[in-house]
Amino acid sequence: MRQYILGALGFLLGIALVIKTEWFLRQLGRIDWAEEHLASSGGSRAGYKLLGLLVIFLSLLAITGQFESLGGNVLKKIFVH
Repeated sequence: MRQYILGALGFLLGIALVIKTEWFLRQLGRIDWAEEHLASSGGSRAGYKLLGLLVIFLSLLAITGQFESLGGNVLKKIFVH
C-alpha cells in the first residue's frame, strides 16, 4: 500500500514540475549546471522539466513494483564484476 501512495505523490510532483516549471523556477531559482549544459537560455526550465519526467518515471516504477528490481539489476552490473 505504501508504494502506491508514495508513487502517486511522486507522480503528482513530477506532473507539477513539468506543468508549473515557471513557478518552480521563481521559487527555487536557476540551476547553474542546467544553464551551462542544457541550453544557453532556458536551461533551468529544461532542467526542471527533465527532473519532473524522471520523477514521473521513477514513480511509475514504484507503483508497478519494478523499482527494486531495476535498482538491484543496475547496482549488480555496477559493483559486481
